[in-house]
This record gives sequence, C-alpha cells and structure tokens, in this order.
Amino acid sequence: MKNKKVSAVICAAGKGERAGLNKNKLLAPLYGAPVLWHTLKKFDIEEIDEVIVTSSKFDLEEISAICAPFHCKIVLGGTTRTESVKKALEVVTGDIVLIHDGARPFVTKELILNCIKTVTTHGSAICAVQATDTVVHGHYGTICERLNRENLYLVQTPQGFMTDDIHHAYTQADGEAFTDDSAVYGKYINKPHLIDGERTNIKLTYKEDFERVFPYSRSLPDGCRTGFGADVHAFGKGEFITLCGEKIACGKSLIAHSDGDVAVHALMDALLSAAGLKDIGHYFPDTDEKYRNADSVKLLERTVEIIKAEGFEIANISLSIQAEQPRLASHIENMKKNLRHSTGAALESIAVAAGTCEGLGFVGEGLGICAYANVLLRKFKEFTNGKDQ
Repeated sequence: MKNKKVSAVICAAGKGERAGLNKNKLLAPLYGAPVLWHTLKKFDIEEIDEVIVTSSKFDLEEISAICAPFHCKIVLGGTTRTESVKKALEVVTGDIVLIHDGARPFVTKELILNCIKTVTTHGSAICAVQATDTVVHGHYGTICERLNRENLYLVQTPQGFMTDDIHHAYTQADGEAFTDDSAVYGKYINKPHLIDGERTNIKLTYKEDFERVFPYSRSLPDGCRTGFGADVHAFGKGEFITLCGEKIACGKSLIAHSDGDVAVHALMDALLSAAGLKDIGHYFPDTDEKYRNADSVKLLERTVEIIKAEGFEIANISLSIQAEQPRLASHIENMKKNLRHSTGAALESIAVAAGTCEGLGFVGEGLGICAYANVLLRKFKEFTNGKDQ
C-alpha cells in the first residue's frame, strides 16, 4: 500500500450557511477545537503523504493558522465544491488521492486505510452506508414513488481514486456542478466501487448536528474515569533534562529525588487520580532511598500495573509541558513513542504539547519546567460485566 504516494484533499472552502452559525462551520468549536482541526487530526497519519486543504479567501487566514501544525498545502477554492476540488487536484502529487469533506470530523483511521487499500485493487473507493429508513420520491408535498431501500446507499467521504483518473474526470467536467466526486468519476471514467462506510461518520450540516454529536463523546463504556495531574521542578546544575523518558541536552538538569521527569510525574498523578487512588508520593515517596535517581519511566510502568490491578486501561493521554528552554518541538514524537511503550496506550491516543509562559512567572523566568496531564481510563470488559462485583 505504501508503494504508492497517497494524497488527501480536505474540502473547507464552503460557507456552511445551512448551519446558521454566521461563519464557516468548519471554524466553529467542537469539543474545544475547530471542526477542521479534528478532521485534519484524523488524516495526520503516516499512510497519508500530503494533505491539501481548500479555503475561501475570506477564511484563508484562520484556516491557514489551523493547518499550520499539520504542514498542509492550502489552495483557494472556487464558488462551488466542484471548482474547489478541481483546483486542489491540480497540485496533488500522490498516485492515489482521497477527497474528504472537512465537515466529517468523525471519520476513523480504519475507514481511511480501507479506502486507500480498495483504490489500489479497484481503482476507486466510495464510502457509503445502506439506507435504513423508508425512502420515497416526493413531489409538491405528496409521495409519488416508494424506493427499494435494499439497493439504496447514503454516500459519504472519504472517496478515493487514482489521481490521474479523477483529475481527468474533473478536467472533462468543465462548468458542471456535482455534489460529490463519485458522480464526476462515474460520468467520465467508470462505475465507482462502494465500500462500507461508518454510521458515526456524519456530516455536520445543520446547527442541530453540532448538538447531536455530543452523545458520541459520551458513548464510552461504563466505568470511564478522568484524571488530572500536575508537577513542577526547578533547574539545577547538569547537562540534560529528561522528559517522557527522552534525554534532552539543556546545559541544566531538573532538581528531584528521581531523574526529575516532570512530565511523567504529572502523568503518573493523573493516572492514579483517575483510578481513585492516592498520589505519586504515597507509592514512590521521596524519603525512600531506593527511588533516588530512579528512572521515572520505570515508575510509570509500575503505575500502569497499579491501575490495571484496579481494572483500568488507558484510553487517552494528554500532556502539556511549559518550558522557556529547551525547545521541545523536535522531541515530541519520540516522547509519544516512549509513552506508548511504557503505558501500552495507542500512539494516536497520546498527545504531547509544548509551550512557553511568555516570560511570565516561575517558568517564564527560566527557573524550571511545569507539566500538566489529563487522562481518560476505562474499565476492562471483565470488570464491567459483573465479575468484579
């Protein structure tokens, strides 16, 4: 599958007027971040080699800011979706291209990968779900015809194609307007190949869609717990610091009884807190000599064993590190990989962010580093079916 370069086009040039939000709906907040950010996050995977985002000139500045962390290409769209996609295809460099609505932030990695795989074998891949409601053809307020829903599908995105094919199709469709890419491909190239979509892969269209998506955020197994942890360490003499198990040259070290891994310490407290247990000082007291200069990653692994003994597994880790120095951006991927190894959490469920305090306070004056951690735990299945009662 990786023998071919894969591109993704994210459609974000629309106005989203039906949502009634007085702005492009992709810039509206969803779970604390713009809708477009959530969508881009789903395509930020190693199987995707480049991402092109279409934007209107009115939203260009804001969309550019959202896209910056993902290193996307941005293309000014046209007055219709068809025009916007056509412009994006002109700069696509991949052999395969997936075209996706920015308003579908709930797409999964599994669906994206299945779409890519299907294109390599069938030339196209159109995600769709079978209609479950009775479908009729109406005219002037009356039912004129009942359609057989067994052969009816609701088309979604992503839609995948060999780039040369879909580019040629859009070149042929000069001046025509289509509601989706499969229609262009179907008219000028071949019959599109259907694959199973996902019912949770909804498109945010109306204002009420932004309200009804919240049940998805709550549709987690019983027994889920959140936890918060924070830690701070001052700088002292030394040559390097350790964050998330990664040694980083600094010309200083962090003063601590252990190795001073402030990020891991915050994470450990968050995990213990979510499990309803005592804090890190109870399990690994700094008065105990056996923990002097201890490897904090080893302590984290022991913490994971402790919460597992309580019946919990890690669903999500979010870390925020504040430091004026050193700069951490180039180390974040290794930090995430270290945490994946020591916690068993999926890499895509681990987030590590780094920032400064703009010269303010203890951290801003360069006196130390502070870290904050949020985690989500869930009960193992065997602990939620009555066996632990």
